[in-house]
Amino acid sequence: VQLQASGGGLVQAGGSLRLSCAASRRIFSNNGMGWFRQAPGKEREFVAGINWRGDYTGYADSVKGRFTISRDNYKNTLALQMNSLKAEDTAVYYCAAARSSVPTTTTRGYTYWGQGTLVTVSS
Repeated sequence: VQLQASGGGLVQAGGSLRLSCAASRRIFSNNGMGWFRQAPGKEREFVAGINWRGDYTGYADSVKGRFTISRDNYKNTLALQMNSLKAEDTAVYYCAAARSSVPTTTTRGYTYWGQGTLVTVSS
Protein backbone atom coordinates (compact mmCIF):
# COMPACT_ATOMS: atom_id res chain seq x y z
CA VAL A 1 0.00 0.00 0.00
CA GLN A 2 1.48 3.31 -1.07
CA LEU A 3 -0.80 5.62 0.93
CA GLN A 4 -2.92 4.78 3.93
CA ALA A 5 -5.35 7.38 5.30
CA SER A 6 -6.88 7.20 8.76
CA GLY A 7 -8.53 9.31 11.44
CA GLY A 8 -12.01 9.81 10.05
CA GLY A 9 -15.11 9.44 12.16
CA LEU A 10 -18.29 11.04 13.42
CA VAL A 11 -18.05 14.45 15.06
CA GLN A 12 -20.49 17.18 16.01
CA ALA A 13 -20.50 20.50 14.22
CA GLY A 14 -17.89 22.78 15.74
CA GLY A 15 -15.68 19.87 16.71
CA SER A 16 -12.26 18.78 15.48
CA LEU A 17 -10.66 15.79 13.81
CA ARG A 18 -7.12 15.02 12.74
CA LEU A 19 -6.55 12.91 9.65
CA SER A 20 -3.30 11.10 9.04
CA CYS A 21 -1.79 9.55 5.95
CA ALA A 22 1.12 7.11 6.06
CA ALA A 23 3.13 6.96 2.85
CA SER A 24 5.91 4.89 1.43
CA ARG A 25 9.18 6.77 1.38
CA ARG A 26 9.53 6.33 -2.37
CA ILE A 27 6.48 8.43 -3.20
CA PHE A 28 6.63 10.83 -0.26
CA SER A 29 10.16 12.16 -0.03
CA ASN A 30 10.32 14.55 -2.97
CA ASN A 31 6.65 14.95 -3.80
CA GLY A 32 4.05 17.51 -3.02
CA MET A 33 1.07 16.07 -1.17
CA GLY A 34 -2.59 16.91 -1.05
CA TRP A 35 -5.90 16.20 0.61
CA PHE A 36 -9.06 15.94 -1.43
CA ARG A 37 -12.62 15.10 -0.46
CA GLN A 38 -15.68 13.71 -2.15
CA ALA A 39 -19.19 14.12 -0.84
CA PRO A 40 -22.04 11.87 -2.04
CA GLY A 41 -23.14 12.82 -5.52
CA LYS A 42 -20.36 15.35 -5.95
CA GLU A 43 -17.01 15.43 -7.68
CA ARG A 44 -13.76 15.01 -5.81
CA GLU A 45 -12.48 18.43 -4.75
CA PHE A 46 -9.20 19.87 -3.55
CA VAL A 47 -8.96 20.64 0.16
CA ALA A 48 -5.31 21.39 0.93
CA GLY A 49 -1.83 20.89 -0.46
CA ILE A 50 1.77 21.12 0.73
CA ASN A 51 5.08 21.14 -1.11
CA TRP A 52 7.82 18.59 -0.54
CA ARG A 53 9.71 20.69 2.01
CA GLY A 54 6.61 21.67 3.90
CA ASP A 55 7.21 25.40 3.60
CA TYR A 56 4.38 26.10 1.19
CA THR A 57 0.72 25.29 1.76
CA GLY A 58 -2.50 26.05 -0.08
CA TYR A 59 -6.15 25.66 0.85
CA ALA A 60 -9.56 25.69 -0.69
CA ASP A 61 -11.48 28.82 0.25
CA SER A 62 -14.10 26.71 2.01
CA VAL A 63 -11.58 25.41 4.58
CA LYS A 64 -9.14 28.29 4.85
CA GLY A 65 -8.61 29.30 8.47
CA ARG A 66 -10.14 26.06 9.78
CA PHE A 67 -7.94 23.30 8.35
CA THR A 68 -4.17 22.93 8.56
CA ILE A 69 -2.07 20.59 6.45
CA SER A 70 1.34 19.43 7.62
CA ARG A 71 3.92 16.76 6.88
CA ASP A 72 6.71 14.92 8.67
CA ASN A 73 9.40 13.98 6.17
CA TYR A 74 11.19 11.79 8.70
CA LYS A 75 8.14 9.68 9.42
CA ASN A 76 6.71 9.89 5.89
CA THR A 77 3.36 11.07 7.20
CA LEU A 78 0.87 13.69 6.13
CA ALA A 79 -1.73 15.23 8.42
CA LEU A 80 -4.84 17.38 8.15
CA GLN A 81 -6.01 19.10 11.29
CA MET A 82 -9.66 20.04 10.90
CA ASN A 83 -11.22 22.49 13.35
CA SER A 84 -14.62 24.17 13.51
CA LEU A 85 -16.11 21.42 11.41
CA LYS A 86 -19.35 22.03 9.57
CA ALA A 87 -21.97 19.67 8.21
CA GLU A 88 -20.83 20.53 4.70
CA ASP A 89 -17.39 19.10 5.50
CA THR A 90 -18.95 15.63 5.49
CA ALA A 91 -17.17 13.57 2.84
CA VAL A 92 -14.67 10.84 2.19
CA TYR A 93 -11.22 12.38 2.50
CA TYR A 94 -8.32 11.18 0.35
CA CYS A 95 -4.61 11.83 0.62
CA ALA A 96 -2.64 11.92 -2.60
CA ALA A 97 0.93 12.23 -3.81
CA ALA A 98 1.55 14.86 -6.47
CA ARG A 99 3.39 14.26 -9.72
CA SER A 100 5.91 16.92 -8.77
CA SER A 101 7.39 18.59 -5.72
CA VAL A 102 4.53 21.08 -5.50
CA PRO A 103 0.84 20.39 -5.02
CA THR A 104 -1.85 21.29 -7.50
CA THR A 105 -5.58 21.81 -7.06
CA THR A 106 -6.70 19.30 -9.68
CA THR A 107 -6.84 15.52 -9.40
CA ARG A 108 -4.83 15.21 -12.62
CA GLY A 109 -1.81 16.52 -10.75
CA TYR A 110 -1.62 13.47 -8.49
CA THR A 111 -0.28 10.01 -9.17
CA TYR A 112 -1.02 7.99 -6.05
CA TRP A 113 -4.16 7.98 -3.93
CA GLY A 114 -5.03 6.58 -0.54
CA GLN A 115 -8.16 4.57 0.04
CA GLY A 116 -10.08 7.38 1.73
CA THR A 117 -11.40 7.90 5.23
CA LEU A 118 -14.97 8.97 5.99
CA VAL A 119 -15.64 12.15 7.95
CA THR A 120 -19.20 12.72 9.09
CA VAL A 121 -20.16 15.98 10.77
CA SER A 122 -23.54 16.05 12.48
CA SER A 123 -25.38 19.35 12.78
